[in-house]
Amino acid sequence: MKSNLFLRSMLSVIWVLILMIPPQASAGLKTSRLLKEITLPPGFKIEVYADKVPNARSMTLSPSGILFVGTRKKGDVYAVIDQDKDQKADKVVTIARGLNMPNGVAFRDGHLYVAEVNLIMRFDNIEQNLASPPQPVVVFDGYPSDRHHGWKFIRFGPDGKLYVPVGAPCNICESQDTLYASLTRLNPDGRNLEIFAHGIRNTVGFDWHPVTRELWFTDNGRDRLGDDIPPDELNRAATQGLHFGYPYCHGKAIADPVFGHKRACGEFAAPAMELGPHVAALGMRFYTGRMFPAEYHHQIFIAEHGSWNRSKKIGYRISLVNLENNHAISYKPFARGWKIEEDYWGRPVDLLVMPDGALLISDDYNDAIYRISYQEPVDN
Repeated sequence: MKSNLFLRSMLSVIWVLILMIPPQASAGLKTSRLLKEITLPPGFKIEVYADKVPNARSMTLSPSGILFVGTRKKGDVYAVIDQDKDQKADKVVTIARGLNMPNGVAFRDGHLYVAEVNLIMRFDNIEQNLASPPQPVVVFDGYPSDRHHGWKFIRFGPDGKLYVPVGAPCNICESQDTLYASLTRLNPDGRNLEIFAHGIRNTVGFDWHPVTRELWFTDNGRDRLGDDIPPDELNRAATQGLHFGYPYCHGKAIADPVFGHKRACGEFAAPAMELGPHVAALGMRFYTGRMFPAEYHHQIFIAEHGSWNRSKKIGYRISLVNLENNHAISYKPFARGWKIEEDYWGRPVDLLVMPDGALLISDDYNDAIYRISYQEPVDN
C-alpha cells in the first residue's frame, strides 16, 4: 500500500513538473519529456516522429514515403515528410484547409483520397504538387451529412475498393435508411456503392488479415449505460452481408434496454473480442513488419483514444490482441502512460506500420505522431 502511494505521489510530481515547462519551450521538448511516462515491453522504444501536426488523426503512407494525415476538428489535411530518412519528420505541409471533418485519408495510384462527412474527394498526383495542391475532384457525394459519427476512416481493401463507414447519427436509434450504422465500399471512381456490413455503430479503424484477407474492425459501444457496459468491440467480417448487432445487441450478449426486445443477440455476428467499456477503440492494424519479435507478427494493435463518459477514465493506450488460428485469444495493454491518474496528456488515434517495421501512432490531443521501434535487449 505504501509503495503504491509513493508511486502515485511521484507520478503526480512528475506530471506537475511537465506542465510547468514554459510556453516558450518547444513542443518537441515537452512531448519528449512526456514520452518518458510511456511504458512498453522490454526492447521497445517510443520517440517523436512529428510534433507539429495539429489534431493528427488518420494516416496513410505513399510508396515514396510521404505520410498523409487527416484531422477531425481542425479541418486540415497534412503531408508529413521525412526528407533525410532519419526516421523523424522534417516538414509538415498543409495541403488542404477548412474541410468538413476530413478524418479519413487513403492513397492509391498517385492520388490522395480524403473523406469529408458526406463525400469523398481526390487530390490527383499530389506528391508532385505539395507546394500548390490541385483542386480536389469529388469522387462521390452521396453520404449523409449528419456530423454525429459523421467523420470517416477510409482504406482501400485487397479487392481494390474503397471502404467507407457510415456511423449511426445518434447514440442509440433505429434508422430507416440502411446506409446508417454500416460499412460501405465503392470503386475508386465512386461507382457501384454497396453495403458490405450492417449493425456497426461507429468504426474508426479497420484492416485486413495479411493471410486470409478477412476484414477486421473496431466498433465503439453505445453510451449512457453506466461505467462498465457495453464493451467496445473488435469484429471480424469473414464475408459480406453480416450484421453486428447495433442497435439491438452490444458485445456478445447484452440486449439493448430500448431496442433489444425486437431482435435476439443470437441473430448477429458476435465480436471476435470484447474490449474495455468506453475505451474508444479507434485505429487498428495487423503488424506486418519484421522489426518486432516474431510473436507480434500478424497480431493486432489497437489505438484506444480514451473514455469521456466514465467516472474513472480508461483507455489512452495502445492495446494488443493476440490471434491463434485466426481467432482472438487475448487482449492486453502494449503501450500506456498517456494517462496519469485521472489526467491525460495524449489520446492515440491511428496506427501505421512503416516499411522498416516501426509502428507510427497519431495523437490528436497532443498534435503529434510517435514512432515505436524495437531493438533486441543486450544482456548484461
